Amino acid sequence: MYLADCRSTGSRGTEAAAVPDTRPGRRPAAVPSTVLALGAVSLITDVSSEMVTAVLPLYVVAGLGLTPLGFGLLDGINNGVGALVRLVGGHLADRGGRGHKVVAGLGYGLSALCKPLLLLAHTLPVLSAVLAVDRTGKGLRTAPRDAMISLATEPAHRGRAFGVHRAMDTTGALLGPLVAFAVLRATVDGYDAVFAVSGCVAALGVLVLVLFVPRRIDAPAAVRRPPPPEPVHPPQLREAIGLLRRPELRRLTVCAALLGLTTVSDSFLYLLLQRAGNLPAHLFPLLPLGTAACFLLLAVPLGALADRVSRRRLFLAGHGVLLLGYGLVLSPWHGVPAVIAVLVLHGTFYAATDGVLAAATAAVVPARQQGAGQALVGTGQALARFACSLAFGAAWSLWGGRTALAVTAAALAVSAVVAVFVLRGTDETPTTDEVPA
Repeated sequence: MYLADCRSTGSRGTEAAAVPDTRPGRRPAAVPSTVLALGAVSLITDVSSEMVTAVLPLYVVAGLGLTPLGFGLLDGINNGVGALVRLVGGHLADRGGRGHKVVAGLGYGLSALCKPLLLLAHTLPVLSAVLAVDRTGKGLRTAPRDAMISLATEPAHRGRAFGVHRAMDTTGALLGPLVAFAVLRATVDGYDAVFAVSGCVAALGVLVLVLFVPRRIDAPAAVRRPPPPEPVHPPQLREAIGLLRRPELRRLTVCAALLGLTTVSDSFLYLLLQRAGNLPAHLFPLLPLGTAACFLLLAVPLGALADRVSRRRLFLAGHGVLLLGYGLVLSPWHGVPAVIAVLVLHGTFYAATDGVLAAATAAVVPARQQGAGQALVGTGQALARFACSLAFGAAWSLWGGRTALAVTAAALAVSAVVAVFVLRGTDETPTTDEVPA
């Protein structure tokens, strides 16, 4: 358990000067209550989302008659929409000054509204519209949520804070399919019952956000700066895009996108793993749970490790772990032990990169533009992974799955070497443009 409040004695001019509370019997609070509340919201929302995700492919293909290729294109387009909307969400949250909770709440609310609407989606156009709105909600809330985590946490503890949040989020991803399975077994309405329960759970997540996440996110006292002499206008859109003029953020964004271009989507990797390990088809749904379980166990310790060493180095090391996983899939070692080893490596990759990248981004972006900064890096990575999915699917059709993975693994190795040189010698000292006291 972590202390819910975040206090510190002393005050200096930059983030790096955080001073822990050293009174006898007290430990510095690494994870503020705001982060825990946001983690609870993400946990509940992910239970709702993964309930739908677990049954949607079968519902669409078997119930509505859409081909698997059609579903793949539908899902890919919606993911691309969500990635682009993330930029809008980050910018709107920053323009509102203290509007991160409002924009995040709008995103969570849109996604919650979409769950019961699935009960009415019996044709492809209606289903596409509902899923597009759901992805829009996810895109709106992601950057403001990560900005609130960054603003509420001492810089020295951001890796751990993001790790705690991602661990709670992944707990929801683990529980969602299990809840959907239980609902399907206990009801006669099947998919409709899952969609209805999912909507109720999503509404609970919005309620937790409204009641327990503060609207005003104050930076820890140790990292506040004196107020500026003149009022600061809300960030403009050109300023948000102009963040890429910052060398540290530009390098981080380029590396995240470059590595994203060589990161195979989870669905393709699980399919390759199932075929390589000759797993029965009924065990296929368990593969994502294996990755999520490992992610859950390692998110917090690896986040804390990133705070002590280098977040960027750990981010690069995570992709090295992923490359090792690709190698195991391509190796002659098959069977259940090999499958477990790949899932462990896959979960470790996510634990070493997801929250760690957000923490690294927070350190090089001004507090008043945290939303836009998180959105720029996240969108670049998401669009790159979307492009990789399309390219990998085409390569699979032309050359076969193993050859496509071998080519992607080689490209990942080259990209990782390039990323090492791009990030080498970069400064991880946090920006001094902090929140006024």
